[in-house]
Amino acid sequence: MKKYFLIACLLGSFQSFCQDDLMNMLDKENESKINYTTATFKAPRLINGQTIETASKNHLNFWISHRFGAVNSGFIDNFFGLDEARIRLGLEYGLTDQLTVGVGRSSQEKVYDYYAKYKAIRQSNKVPVTVTAYLSGAAVTAVTGYTMESGSVMKFNDNIERQTYCGQLLIARKFNDKLSLQIMPTIIHFNKTESTDMKNDMLALGFGGRLKLNKRLSLNAEYYLADRGKTTTEQKYHNSLSVGFDIETGGHVFQLHFTNSRGMIERQFIAQTVGQWSNADIFYGFNISRTFSFDGKSKKNN
Repeated sequence: MKKYFLIACLLGSFQSFCQDDLMNMLDKENESKINYTTATFKAPRLINGQTIETASKNHLNFWISHRFGAVNSGFIDNFFGLDEARIRLGLEYGLTDQLTVGVGRSSQEKVYDYYAKYKAIRQSNKVPVTVTAYLSGAAVTAVTGYTMESGSVMKFNDNIERQTYCGQLLIARKFNDKLSLQIMPTIIHFNKTESTDMKNDMLALGFGGRLKLNKRLSLNAEYYLADRGKTTTEQKYHNSLSVGFDIETGGHVFQLHFTNSRGMIERQFIAQTVGQWSNADIFYGFNISRTFSFDGKSKKNN
């Protein structure tokens, strides 16, 4: 009996040792495996600005962005802004899962814009954030001598003066299934400014976030703090603040929002926002994004 008891103890110890060794091997394997974070945001745009998200490879996103007039424009004269409309139409295509290119056209200043986004770093169990680089350009095609919302009259001598460029780093972290936050250091370059005493380069820092309310609805907000000068023209502009909702309905995302910015490209909403929330210069608007697949595969974000 002593022999049998000794053998049983040895076998039990050996089995326990093997199990512990196997669990340690599995733990080490799981630690070495990279698990990437998905669906930090539901769309490539937060409200006016971009998110770290890029279009999937061989997928085309069609954007319709719409802004009504100011809420404080009155009921009789302007039906709280609903009589007015500004619109941007855009297309963006995923060359890879990390690289997106896009173009768009806005009715405000009759601007054509073009851009590229590259997701350089992805959040995972090894990396705490996602980093996407964003570069864009915009060309004003309105007839020279038009009047801007600030009251400035813009006159161009050639097409080079009509160009504006923007560079951003989009840095975001998904903290859990409900909360994602993003910061957006930004530089904008104007080939021609509204007045000779204004600088051609502007620095700005954006902050944004998404709070998931349920499976298909989320609350979004974004704010851009711009480094402005003290000139009379620059003091007519204010920082852009926007809040809204994302509604996911299968093949597209429907975004409803309120903002003090009527412009829908960086040149306009970061640098040239004339509205103020304190004066009820608030514009109701929406974005609709429809995705078309050209590779026969359907990709879903959780």
